[in-house]
Amino acid sequence: MIFNMIRGPRAAFGTLIGQCFLYDFFWTQTGMNQKHTAFEMIDAARNRVRVKACYVMMALTILACLATAVSGKQAASRNENLTSRNMEKKARWREEAQKEKEVATALEKAQ
Repeated sequence: MIFNMIRGPRAAFGTLIGQCFLYDFFWTQTGMNQKHTAFEMIDAARNRVRVKACYVMMALTILACLATAVSGKQAASRNENLTSRNMEKKARWREEAQKEKEVATALEKAQ
């Protein structure tokens, strides 16, 4: 936490997270435990975690693209498209609106 005064209050959480990652990656492997760590080591640990997080996000993006392509091909094989789906939905809404109007006019006539 020695670097928090130098870098400002917004860096406190990041430094804490960096020290946690350092503890996980470095000190548990070597068996050492230090109270203060070098700023470069904290940055290196944070950068490693950032790179790993970016790899995970890239993999998830690729998986989502593949899932979208597969679902699109399945919908195309069933002859479904967005236009027909929207037309069916709007027709359903028109029918519901017409039924509501009929119920409202029936209630007005009854009164």
